[in-house]
Amino acid sequence: MSKEIVVNVGPEETRVAIREDGQWTEVFLERTVNQRIVGNIYKGRVENVLPGMGAAFVNIGLEKNAFLYVEDATIKEEEKNLPIERIVKTNQEIVTQIVKEPMGSKGARITNHITLPGRNLVLMPTVNYIGISRRIDREEDRERLKKLAEGIKPENMGIIIRTVAENEGEEELTKDLQFLLNLWQKVQHKVKYTPAPAVLYHDLDLVYRTIRDFFTDDVDRFILDCPEKYQEIADFLNSFSLGLRKKLYLYQGGEDIFRAYGVETEIHKALRRKVWLKSGGYLIFDQTEALTVIDVNTGKYVGSNSFAETILKTNLEAAKEIMRQIRLRSIGGIILIDFIDMEVTEHQEKVLSVLEEEVKKDRTKTTILGLTQLGLVEMTRKKVRPSLESLMQRPCSCCDGRGRTLSEEALVIKAQREIERAAVNVRAEALLVGLHPTVAGYLIGPSGSYLKRLEERTHKYIYIRGIRGAELEEVKLITWGSRKEIEARSLPVRVGEQFNVEIEEAHIAYPQNGLVRLSGYVVEVEKAGSLIGEKATIEITQVNRTYAKAKVVALSS
Repeated sequence: MSKEIVVNVGPEETRVAIREDGQWTEVFLERTVNQRIVGNIYKGRVENVLPGMGAAFVNIGLEKNAFLYVEDATIKEEEKNLPIERIVKTNQEIVTQIVKEPMGSKGARITNHITLPGRNLVLMPTVNYIGISRRIDREEDRERLKKLAEGIKPENMGIIIRTVAENEGEEELTKDLQFLLNLWQKVQHKVKYTPAPAVLYHDLDLVYRTIRDFFTDDVDRFILDCPEKYQEIADFLNSFSLGLRKKLYLYQGGEDIFRAYGVETEIHKALRRKVWLKSGGYLIFDQTEALTVIDVNTGKYVGSNSFAETILKTNLEAAKEIMRQIRLRSIGGIILIDFIDMEVTEHQEKVLSVLEEEVKKDRTKTTILGLTQLGLVEMTRKKVRPSLESLMQRPCSCCDGRGRTLSEEALVIKAQREIERAAVNVRAEALLVGLHPTVAGYLIGPSGSYLKRLEERTHKYIYIRGIRGAELEEVKLITWGSRKEIEARSLPVRVGEQFNVEIEEAHIAYPQNGLVRLSGYVVEVEKAGSLIGEKATIEITQVNRTYAKAKVVALSS
């Protein structure tokens, strides 16, 4: 199986995509303002214990208290089968690790069973255990690695041999183990001197997690678009794997790497409810907080043989695409698949067999429970990270949550990329860009700080105009030219000019002031926050690049 990893390193967001046999199967996103916390180790304080739920809430310093189940709280052998109130007490300080991100209204899920993953093995300092990756299936390899593990395992600690270590020897495993033991010693040192709640250990960033968890010998190419990160990773790989170093490539194309490799198109498709199959059939994805339902339809495919064969072919194709979409969308929890009804038992078994083969490619624990009495295929997939939908979209305020649109963060990042691409293609000192007023406000940022960073990256002067009626995702390059020309066009007001306007809304940060827009240009009107909906004559008192200030001269009758 051919495999490629493509990495896009941006100022606000880092993205990783994995391609297997020419198809994109997984996408990972990590934003500067909302970094992944799974794997982080904390010193927390138990806030309250809930015997009826067999769980406790623990303050680890996040916005919401973390959730500790009784099975995740037991460390000592004598604690097994004890109720939660016998294991932890209110105000007790504990060392714990996040195993599931906060999602929706739920806080993070934590465990007292600490794991520290290295490249070849995982150290489990709180349990006495030896494990071998289930992906290593040759019995002789499993036996060899088990003997190696028994020889190097620290007393009263556990280790798991990872898939990548299938052909490694004792020296490589020992080196990895020593690094993890040193890391655990540093965590223990912090425990003694750090008051709770506090973070004791941060897991690696997305790029280095990808190298640790996915960049194995079966990967053909690892391509990224950041020269600084490329050199950093090249030096890192030179120290332990020249074979992997030869597979590292720097992307130097002019187009965004995700767009050039077709990942943007796949992400766009993965955010849709309907997915078309090559045969003409299609899938419908309906996600709720508790479960995901996937419906298979023949669509435009009519086949050329019997109706049963047409159904079988559609379902077989659907089984492969469903697992790819589940991985691509990072869908977790309960999954129900409504394949097209098959009356032939042999056909049902073929579809389930294909589904099981596709599940083997998934690193996330996935279990096929079989057919329900209603003929639905029931599956479970461990929730290890937020879904692509929750990261990229939010409920649409225009339709009361029945539809979805890109989130503010995704809209701004998308607009930044569009502007950066335009800046590369335009030989001019300055650009005038039109956006939806809401997106324009987020793009400009507090006191114009985000816009300033964008200008530093593009080496252009960028003027933003809010356009009423524009689509949220629309980015319109209005014109370009010298800074003087664009400024004259983008600033529709001058100090001392008067305008008859209607006060539209109150200022978010200073509600005593009102806001109006003139040709998409924001004007803050002093002491007009109580005049919403009223008409007034205003006089411009101050003009800035992104907004102007004014005062009320007279109220209109």
